[in-house]
Amino acid sequence: MAETVLYEVNDGLATITLNRPEAMNAMNTEAKVALRDAAQAAASDDSVRAVLLTAAGDRAFCVGQDLKEHVGGLHAARASGGGEGVMSTVREHYNPIVRALTGAAKPVVAAVNGVAAGAGFGFALAADYRVVAETAAFNTSFAGVALTADSGISWTLPRVIGPGRAADLLLFPRSITAQEAFELGIANRLVPSGELRAEAEKVVRTLAEGPTLAYAALKESLAFGLSHSLDETLEKEDELQSRAGASEDHLIAVQAFVNKEKPKYLGR
Repeated sequence: MAETVLYEVNDGLATITLNRPEAMNAMNTEAKVALRDAAQAAASDDSVRAVLLTAAGDRAFCVGQDLKEHVGGLHAARASGGGEGVMSTVREHYNPIVRALTGAAKPVVAAVNGVAAGAGFGFALAADYRVVAETAAFNTSFAGVALTADSGISWTLPRVIGPGRAADLLLFPRSITAQEAFELGIANRLVPSGELRAEAEKVVRTLAEGPTLAYAALKESLAFGLSHSLDETLEKEDELQSRAGASEDHLIAVQAFVNKEKPKYLGR
């Protein structure tokens, strides 16, 4: 049986590949555990300077929860008098996955090759940058199966497109095209499907060779500024800039500028 999630590290780049194309990369328990472990491994590995989250096949990035497995759990829970326990997957799997991706002190790029629905949409939004195939589509899906939001989407989506538009997509789930996703700001870069992998790898390789500590500080600064006052954000910028200014990469960058050379960053 093929691994449900593939993980490899090469020259500072960690590539996480959802690998259930026959099921549109739906998240069964095995895949959720594997994705959680891979995301946490990439986030905690200091040798990893950027992360690419991608998926096998050309139909789907990830359609979220594997409902065929899920319905069996629902019936078993009802038969045993339970019900809420079957949703522990949010706490055990989805939350750690999103925390690892958003909290990683390095850039995370999602290459969205097809449908991203439910938790799959949430995983894409947890990335810092999304390269999207022109044939891709997005759908929140949750209300369509009588569920509320999970996989961090109630936090990430309004920050990307605004609370009003987020409410519209969550309350009235519909499939939005890659072009509409680009216009809304969900897709950062739109490319022909045949060029997706090459373009995504080009983007993430550029980031992997960049000033890693500065990127980490930018992630932290953006997240902080969205939920704090201007004065608090200015203080945070001062703290983070002091840290970035003390890095080897900053000295390398300034020296390269003076010498009219291209900097070769070390990620420290």
